[in-house]
Amino acid sequence: MSGVSAPTRPSRPRSRDDDHPPPRPQDDPTRSLYTAGGMAAASAAGIGVAVLMTFTVLGWVAAPHDTIGEDIADVFRTTVQAWLVGHLVGFAIPGGHVSLLPLGLLVLPGLLLFRSGRWLARNCGLTRPRQSFRAALALAGPYAAICGTLALVGQTDVVRPSMVQALVAGFVLAFIAGGLGVLRQVLKDGAISIRRLLRQMPARPRSLLVGTLSASGVLLLTGTALFGVALVAGFGDVVAITEELAPGVVGGALLIVGQLLYLPNAIIFGTSYAVGPGFAIGADTMVAPTGVAVGAVPLFPILGTLPDNGAAPAASLVFLAAPFLAGAVGGVLTQRSAPAAASEAAPLWGLGCGVTTGLLFAAFAALAGGPLGAERLAEVGPSPWQVGLVTMLEVGVAAAIAAWLANWRYYRRARLAVVAPTETGADDTEATELAAASAEDSLADPETVPGGADRTTRTAARRQSWRPRLSGLRRRRSGGEAEEDAADLFGISYEAAPAADVGPDAPGTPDDRD
Repeated sequence: MSGVSAPTRPSRPRSRDDDHPPPRPQDDPTRSLYTAGGMAAASAAGIGVAVLMTFTVLGWVAAPHDTIGEDIADVFRTTVQAWLVGHLVGFAIPGGHVSLLPLGLLVLPGLLLFRSGRWLARNCGLTRPRQSFRAALALAGPYAAICGTLALVGQTDVVRPSMVQALVAGFVLAFIAGGLGVLRQVLKDGAISIRRLLRQMPARPRSLLVGTLSASGVLLLTGTALFGVALVAGFGDVVAITEELAPGVVGGALLIVGQLLYLPNAIIFGTSYAVGPGFAIGADTMVAPTGVAVGAVPLFPILGTLPDNGAAPAASLVFLAAPFLAGAVGGVLTQRSAPAAASEAAPLWGLGCGVTTGLLFAAFAALAGGPLGAERLAEVGPSPWQVGLVTMLEVGVAAAIAAWLANWRYYRRARLAVVAPTETGADDTEATELAAASAEDSLADPETVPGGADRTTRTAARRQSWRPRLSGLRRRRSGGEAEEDAADLFGISYEAAPAADVGPDAPGTPDDRD
């Protein structure tokens, strides 16, 4: 047996950790997440530039031009500038600045980033909603760097995009749209509903979110309706401006696309008119319910919807009720999502709904307006601080009143539901509580599971979590027992007999002794 040698050291027993060795540096999930984030950002930016290049080439073909070798560089720079405009990146021109940009162009990069966020979640195997924040950062950082680089590439002697705005706008857009894409994919893979996710939010922030979104939706619908009415009234002017431009077939198609891209701006302008401050189309101009004063405007068909100088059209004054209607809707839904225990607190939460709505529309006004060149067109659009302040006041006051009334009605129905069974002779406290919960079922939280007695029991449990149990007082107020029930009022009880008398020979039945 000369070919066999004994081991010099005893072998180490195999442990459970041997089956799961520690990850190597190249297998670090954090590093792979940020690598995939860079790839997703590059993919979104590349596809966006390619799509806009198609439209730019179509416009270049339709317009008079020199040889392709002399203009191809300008075509590429124009594409990059259009891509930056799609991120609301302003640019400087000789003697002025341009930041009145079409909000509709945000749809293209937003959808591409949303798609990239979903790819990032699938590729990295993200399974928890809390991981969306880190994944959004992994996508937003490289995307902001790409935006800043393209801002340098797109500069010419006439047009100079702002690099700072490119960095900030690229990061914010990628963080929001990409983060939503990651969250959407995580929820889909985990079979998690949006309602279940919102259920994790505290009740009060969730109620403010519901109220703000509802009030904002009413205002945006009002702005859309107002623009539609103005388009019908001024359709003849729109057609006349289009015929004067004579854009041709290809140019006409691009002109229609451009007007559709400015449609969100027009809706924000209409909302600002309905709120009250209105908007400007140039220096020393005004389009508001108090009057219209507009001078010469650029030849852009959508501007044909502007009213004539003088008093505001009487039909448009009907839309001034929209902010108060929006406040009423927001206040009621804010209260319904999380009823206030004290009646004095309900108006405050309604006012908070108005404040958040005003801040949101101040941001909308800042994005929708801005200078459109130098001199006279240096002031175009609504004033952000005026729109925000007036929206806070109008929506906030209406929401405060509506929230107080809705809160009062809510607890009035609850009290009536509690008193009604006792007037019929019912003495069972639990039956009273269940009857109250059943009567309040129409105002119950939408997360309640439907289903007969189980639903009633769940609703009663929620009501009992905050409602004081003063059944003795309720019975006395409803004409029941006249004597005070110390056990119900104070939680104290007295023994019917001295302790010495309690025993096996004590008089009375076992039920009496218990």
